[in-house]
Amino acid sequence: MNTTHPPGKRAGKGMLIASWLLVLAGLTLFFAQQEKKQYNPNQNIASSQENGITEVTLLRNKYGHYVTSGTINAAPVTFMLDTGATQVAIPAQLGAKLGLKRGPRYPVMTANGQVSVWATSINELTIGPITLKNVRAALNPGMQGTEILLGMSALKTLDFNQSGKELTLKQYSYSP
Repeated sequence: MNTTHPPGKRAGKGMLIASWLLVLAGLTLFFAQQEKKQYNPNQNIASSQENGITEVTLLRNKYGHYVTSGTINAAPVTFMLDTGATQVAIPAQLGAKLGLKRGPRYPVMTANGQVSVWATSINELTIGPITLKNVRAALNPGMQGTEILLGMSALKTLDFNQSGKELTLKQYSYSP
């Protein structure tokens, strides 16, 4: 009985397995990117600047939220707009990475009950071409992940209007 395999049969099986692994890895990456785009459809923000008005248009995600990419002190972040939040709320573990200093601790009421947060101030916050300076914020030890709630301490300086699946933010420049 001959138990030898024809030359190249083992290499052929190995190539077939490697090909399937590459296809599966490619599909995994593709669908992960699609899921990320569905959660944050505003990774590339539509904007315009005209007559001293900077305008950014955000699309609502599949969950009904407005999530967008931006920066805090030049570090890339993901914001979820939250008009019910008094201040910008940042997971405490991100504070040092974003160059934020902990100020006094004080109690706040959240959707999950009362929590003690640290006051902080954001030197510069951007959403596309919109730039906000010296924004009050809170470092919240109860928040997990990396998503930042963009509360009214930032939004109060902008005009915003929601229509259909779009939210338009406007920042007015005032010339002396």
